[in-house]
Amino acid sequence: MRPPVVVRPPAEHPSPDSAPPDPAPDLELDVVPPAFSRVLVVDDEEPMRHMLELLLRREGYEVVTAESGETAVQRLQDDATPELDVVLTDVRMPGMGGLGLVEWAAAHRPELTVIVMSAFGSVALAVDAMHRGAYDYISKPFKQDEVVLALRKAQERQRLRRENSALRARLRERLAKTERLGALLIGSAAMRGVARMVRKVAGYKTTVLLLGESGVGKELASRALHDESPRSAGPFVAVNCGAIPETLLESELFGHKKGAFTDATADKRGLFEEAHGGTLFLDEIGELPPPLQVKLLRALQEGEIRRVGDNHSIAVDVRVVAATSRELRQMVEDGEFRQDLYYRLAVMPIELPPLRERKDDIPPLVEHFVSATNARLGTHVEGVGRSAIASLLAYDWPGNVRELENTIEHAAVMSEGPWIGPEALPERVRARRDVGDDDAWFQLRFPKDDLSVKRAQRAVERDFILRALEQTSGNRTHAAKLLDLSHRALLYKIKEFGF
Repeated sequence: MRPPVVVRPPAEHPSPDSAPPDPAPDLELDVVPPAFSRVLVVDDEEPMRHMLELLLRREGYEVVTAESGETAVQRLQDDATPELDVVLTDVRMPGMGGLGLVEWAAAHRPELTVIVMSAFGSVALAVDAMHRGAYDYISKPFKQDEVVLALRKAQERQRLRRENSALRARLRERLAKTERLGALLIGSAAMRGVARMVRKVAGYKTTVLLLGESGVGKELASRALHDESPRSAGPFVAVNCGAIPETLLESELFGHKKGAFTDATADKRGLFEEAHGGTLFLDEIGELPPPLQVKLLRALQEGEIRRVGDNHSIAVDVRVVAATSRELRQMVEDGEFRQDLYYRLAVMPIELPPLRERKDDIPPLVEHFVSATNARLGTHVEGVGRSAIASLLAYDWPGNVRELENTIEHAAVMSEGPWIGPEALPERVRARRDVGDDDAWFQLRFPKDDLSVKRAQRAVERDFILRALEQTSGNRTHAAKLLDLSHRALLYKIKEFGF
């Protein structure tokens, strides 16, 4: 497994047409503001401004008007003007036209959504407006429904952008609280226990045996042992005992003298010598052939090795960390692994739990792998949607963290938008889903060590209010009816939660 490289993806404004319907886990609902309700209408014709103002107010929007681009800029810069969310502007006006206003907004207020209108519509003009930063284009004359539909689409875009921003902030907060041990991300209680053990034994030369299924991060743990030890300035040498043919493994580990065998044309230092003063990581130690088990035992006990074909021993100062995904005790009972070597290696055994037993680690790992994949492949994924998170939490992960990393890479490539939905996940992950959205939401929203009923009630209350505001497109009167609250009570709650 590659060591983590945390690089934030470039900040972009995702297109709502390519975003999945559930762009962010419900984990973020308590920090996401409701969609916009204030529109700045800019047109030099007073009847058009008046007609649009009446139309939009009837649809529940708060409206501010301006008769020119210059006046619109003043409105946007005036502290007394209510915070505006979207600009609906004509293209051709005396002085600063609509396209100039689009450019000004892109430079000074990039969070604004700008929709342009023109009676001289053409494909070239629409493309030019979009290129300068406009979100949508409406040709005059238009039906009233066209304006409302454009605003509804812009409203959804604004909601997604705010959710995206809130999610990134919350995930950064989660990652900041996530402990790191070298390249390992430590979020769950089980992994915090592993981290304590690693730090405890890192300062001693004693051998360590890392146990756990394939893909749980044993090599990263071995690197952490090295980095936390007084030997961190020395070399870290890793070898997979199962990946080298038995006939070459002895020479790789202990080296050889010139002429020791047919192809030995020169003396060669072995990995023990290369790791002198540092750490030697022997991965898949269970694959070590019986004859080499004897020589490894001697090297561990005596602190010296003998090259193949040499009559003299060489002293080495090496800290050995071994790892295996096999049951070494059973191999000892079956006569496949030397008992004395097992006990010499297992002076300090550390077992890394499988991912299915520490699913609290999945959210920070997903965030990390999304960032790493963006940096490595040039993708622009911003996160994983609620339904996809539910699938990831429900899956058993037989391949552990390595499989999760590969799954996120697969999903990042297959995703049609900035948020990964369940359709981008491999079929094996979707097919194994047995946890509903509500269960996954609960697991993400409320950590196992947070049992505060008051905090849970407050979070649920926020979610319900936000959901009602979204369903009613910000209409507070209708939202109050859905929530079975008085209008005054809803306004109080909105002020309390800072919406």
